[in-house]
Amino acid sequence: MIFDTPESIAFAQLAARKAALSLEIRGLKRRGRSAYSICKSEYGLKGSRESVLAQMQALVNQAIADRQNARDIAGS
Repeated sequence: MIFDTPESIAFAQLAARKAALSLEIRGLKRRGRSAYSICKSEYGLKGSRESVLAQMQALVNQAIADRQNARDIAGS
């Protein structure tokens, strides 16, 4: 998959940050800022790590639905 538009790049970043948070919750460590703090500051989320992960999953699902709707409209 090629991410060549600003929307697709933003979606890839969102999905990568959600995956990083999921791995962080499972115990994987990283250098620098935690994925939790990045997700909270970038997307304005609040709550525990698990609730932020659930909110991130909702954002990913919404982005997928928006992309599908855009394809459906463009294909019509």
